[in-house]
Amino acid sequence: MKLILTSDVTGLGAPGDIVEVKDGYGRNYLVPRRLAIYWTKGGEKQVASIKRARGAREVQDLGHAKEIRARLDGLDVKLIARAGKGGRLFGSITSADVVDAVKSAGGPDLDRRKVELARTIKATGKHDVHVRIHPEVETTLTLEVVAE
Repeated sequence: MKLILTSDVTGLGAPGDIVEVKDGYGRNYLVPRRLAIYWTKGGEKQVASIKRARGAREVQDLGHAKEIRARLDGLDVKLIARAGKGGRLFGSITSADVVDAVKSAGGPDLDRRKVELARTIKATGKHDVHVRIHPEVETTLTLEVVAE
């Protein structure tokens, strides 16, 4: 199935890319979540405009993305959460929680969709969080989860 991506999908592509995916993945995941639209000949014109807009943004954002990475690299982020015995959390830490913790630690504003948790954080301690600021700029942030 041919699709046109409308937003960034990790491991697949960026907005404006034409991708070939399995039918079920496209029909049941990408299209309902509005991450992609069906490919048509008229959609080719949309692809060109999406790529032009993306290209203009990337040139401007690359320098800014490197500045954000420099600010994140030296940042000590602590997140306070309710925990039971043995350091097990009541609930889990989400990407929105990580963004709020970075902001309260004096870091830059991040988009929660750019924060990638390798696995669900359900315990206290130090955890590595991957942040994809720009398609060419990534960093790993160390998050310390502390019991309340």
